[in-house]
Amino acid sequence: MTIRAVFFDVGGVLVDETRIYTEWAEWLGVSPFTFFGVLGAVIERRQHHHRAFQTIRPGFNLAAEEAARRAAGRPNQTLVSDLYPDVAEGLAAVRAAGYQIGIAGNQPATIEGFLIASGLPADVIASSEGWGVEKPSPEFFTRVAAAAGLPPAEIAYVGDRVDNDVLPANAAGLRSVFLPRGPWGAIHAAWPEAAQAGCRIASLADLTAALRDS
Repeated sequence: MTIRAVFFDVGGVLVDETRIYTEWAEWLGVSPFTFFGVLGAVIERRQHHHRAFQTIRPGFNLAAEEAARRAAGRPNQTLVSDLYPDVAEGLAAVRAAGYQIGIAGNQPATIEGFLIASGLPADVIASSEGWGVEKPSPEFFTRVAAAAGLPPAEIAYVGDRVDNDVLPANAAGLRSVFLPRGPWGAIHAAWPEAAQAGCRIASLADLTAALRDS
């Protein structure tokens, strides 16, 4: 079936999380080198990324630490400067090609305000917290289809992860697009399951051609 809508994951696809995780490393009192080393090991072991925080600081509580950072004037937040350089032009090309655009990922509900304020050309903006369900749950992709108002087969989902994006999108009947960048993308690119992606791109600049040719 013809693809009519393209949904994008957030972290690793639209947002470069390098600064965000670097600030977490500083907050936890370790070097970025240490933090990213631990994170890479957690990803390779196919564990939730929160395990990296808990490894560095046993008993780590995300909500409590988020509150402490806000109180200290060092909030965990996403900035426009965190967007990858290809995002604005890439999404504009998707829009110009006539696709409906959605953004939905495993993110706190606060990301929705940031995405709206960023001015990205999206018809749907959502978060796992706002929906009350997160990937890789099949229900997340059911919500994607409902938000688009289209059958799953007419929707492409662009993600940087095999476990949370490619495989569950395929299982839900969407066309998966694998963009291997960021720590998850770099590690998952070597997984055998990466071959199951509907298509694979190196940049958002390649997306419209990939959708047309796949």
